[in-house]
Amino acid sequence: MPYKFKLFMKKILLKLLIILIVLLPIVSHAQVQNPVKWEYNVKSAGNGVYTLHFTATINKGWHIYSQTTPEGGPVPTAFVFVKNPLVSMVGVVKEVGVMEKHNEPLFGVEVKQYADKVDFVQTVKVKPGIKTNLSGSIEFMLCNNKECLPPAKQEFSIALK
Repeated sequence: MPYKFKLFMKKILLKLLIILIVLLPIVSHAQVQNPVKWEYNVKSAGNGVYTLHFTATINKGWHIYSQTTPEGGPVPTAFVFVKNPLVSMVGVVKEVGVMEKHNEPLFGVEVKQYADKVDFVQTVKVKPGIKTNLSGSIEFMLCNNKECLPPAKQEFSIALK
């Protein structure tokens, strides 16, 4: 290969390397953050009664909002269950965790939030001996002291057997 061509290729490769080094931090920062991990657990209480646990484990510094966060504030956590004629809800989704309440100047309301971990619990009933699935979604919002992520939706499907 001619010397000039090799020199030209080296210059192009060097420029590409510099561009990659400059863009890598920007691209890595733009990745989607996911500061919460959801786990689903089912406990049978017998006679077709099940307790469903939707546990959110939240990264340090982040928090998720209660279902009862007032209007005008951040997006409250909400559960939507796909209608299943074999399953009936017993009560409403309960929150088990250490709730923090404080007046949030950004929203102008008292917010209710959880840090570290919160367990959302729903009791359901199916006819004894019936096996089915319950599916739906959880809508939630996460914030830390610097930023809030856009509301997100987590789909779920839980086997009741």
